[in-house]
Amino acid sequence: MKIRLIMLGKTRNAALRAMIEDYVSRIQHYAPAEIIDLREASAAALRKLKFDTASIVVLLDAAGKQFTSQQFAKWVGESRDRGMREMIFLCGDAAGFPDEIRSAAKQKISLTTLTMPHEFARVLLAEQIYRAFTILSGHPYDK
Repeated sequence: MKIRLIMLGKTRNAALRAMIEDYVSRIQHYAPAEIIDLREASAAALRKLKFDTASIVVLLDAAGKQFTSQQFAKWVGESRDRGMREMIFLCGDAAGFPDEIRSAAKQKISLTTLTMPHEFARVLLAEQIYRAFTILSGHPYDK
C-alpha cells in the first residue's frame, strides 16, 4: 500500500520540513510514501493527481474521527489487508480545504482536539503514520 501526503502549500519552516521528510523516509521502510505540495486548493489541482479508484482519500479535519495510536494503526492495517492500494492524506493550510474538496474525501480524521499550526499537524500526521507501521510490525518504536 502506498502512502501519499498531499499538502496544501509548502511547509516553510525548515526544521519542520526536515522532520516530515525524516518520518516519510522511515515510512518507506514499510510502504512506498511521498509528499506532494499543492500550490492551490482547487478541484482541478487535485484532478491532476489522478487518484486510483482503489485509494482512500483521508482529509485532516478538526471535526473528523479521532483515533488512539493503536486504533489508527489497526485502521491502517485493516485498509492495507483489504487490498487498499493507496492511502492519500490531504493536509490543508491554515484555511483548510474548500468545501468541494472536503466533500470528496471518503474519510475525515482529526489528530487532536487542540488547535495547532497546520505545519505542526503535518509533522504529527507523518509521525503517526510511521508509528502505525511500527505497531503493525511489532517494532519497539511504539513503546
